[in-house]
Amino acid sequence: MSHIYKHIELTGSSTESIEDAVAQAIERANQTIHDMRWFEVTETRGHIEHGRIGHWQVTIKVGFTLESH
Repeated sequence: MSHIYKHIELTGSSTESIEDAVAQAIERANQTIHDMRWFEVTETRGHIEHGRIGHWQVTIKVGFTLESH
């Protein structure tokens, strides 16, 4: 049996860390997307406020299995 995968791009943000930004994106996507299998970080950036890191923004590709009928 073969599988077909689809991938989407998400951007998560966090005031805590890069890892938390990724977790926020995946946890939110999990509410509507099923069978997520992998993620790949494609971009990391941050917002600077008053000379300090205000929050992180991390863009990821998430792959998931398409349902078969």
